[in-house]
Amino acid sequence: MRFLAPIFLFSVVAASAQNGKESFILARSAGKLTMLSYGLGEDRLGGAKLGYIDTSVLLKIADSTKDMYKVQLSKGHQVYINKNDVRKDTNSIQHSFYLTNSFTVKGDQSYDYVNISLDEKLPYKSWMEINPSKILLEIYGVQCNTNWITQLKSVKEIKDVYFNQVEDDVVRITIELKHKQHWGYSLNYKNNVLSLRIRRQLPSLKVGNLLVAIDAGHGGSNLGATGTTTISQEKNYTLRYANELEQYLKQKGASVIMTRTSDTNINNVDRVLLLQAAMPDLLISLHFNSSSNANVKGASTYYKHIGFRPLTTALLNRLLQLDISEFGNVGNFNFTLNAPTDFPNSLVEIAFLSNSDDEKKILDPRFQNAVAKKIYKGIKDWLKTVRE
Repeated sequence: MRFLAPIFLFSVVAASAQNGKESFILARSAGKLTMLSYGLGEDRLGGAKLGYIDTSVLLKIADSTKDMYKVQLSKGHQVYINKNDVRKDTNSIQHSFYLTNSFTVKGDQSYDYVNISLDEKLPYKSWMEINPSKILLEIYGVQCNTNWITQLKSVKEIKDVYFNQVEDDVVRITIELKHKQHWGYSLNYKNNVLSLRIRRQLPSLKVGNLLVAIDAGHGGSNLGATGTTTISQEKNYTLRYANELEQYLKQKGASVIMTRTSDTNINNVDRVLLLQAAMPDLLISLHFNSSSNANVKGASTYYKHIGFRPLTTALLNRLLQLDISEFGNVGNFNFTLNAPTDFPNSLVEIAFLSNSDDEKKILDPRFQNAVAKKIYKGIKDWLKTVRE
């Protein structure tokens, strides 16, 4: 894609180049669930993403395309952001670097926290690691000036916290966790303090004590896939399967929240915001797959964050007991409802509407009930591995 640099942006960069000093247009993140992208590559899900950032984060705009701004996170890191998720900042003054200040590690009745004091709301990236379980956080455009990390005994999930200046203007914070299963975390700014809120392992690892979120994919004008031998629409069957799963889980004692209960059009960003407000213990998003190749069939599960893979593996293993082919367990999947780090989640593509054999199964009420039972058993299997 060719860069289309606006005149106002080009003039600033050109003038700074003549002076031998880099300069950028300053801006702030805005909008719902602002997402940073690694590059300009695209697929039907929008291309690879770093993750969400909070609102009002300071950004250095270096260049522009038709729809995206190029952001200079640090000397060695560049990303892209949708123009609709940015507002120009004419009040801030550009600094060559910012500083970290003190860290505080503490807990309350429900969560553990790592609070990192900074000079400014700076951009960041986070990810999960396993074996052992860790949360990694990188803050960009910053130099370390932290001489103490205050750690209180009120923490229950955090094992240790430490940091390294991995580049001249990048600080990496490592948070070691006590349990092997990642239960989720949230990141946001409170003034200039970046707060990492970490969920603790559940006190009771039984399905009957869970709050399960069920997402019926598509809805309203968003029809989804269509059957190959019938005019069956994905949006209708995701809701039927979601209702069946809801009823079955409730019979087993679980609490359930639904992202939709009728044929209504709710965009995925609003679904995520709804879920982040409700904070379920896990999310299962139900869909049916489709392919231009009518021979492709089978069940599949999807995750983005490696810490949530165990849930997706357990669900797929149970679904494959339904005499259905394996399409696979797919990682690093760039689906909006896989993106949150706040709670374990799995996208479940139950079968292919575009395959005649799978379609027959999908339309069968007995299969519908069997899927609900297998998902329940998959959740039980997952919880069993967590206890081990």
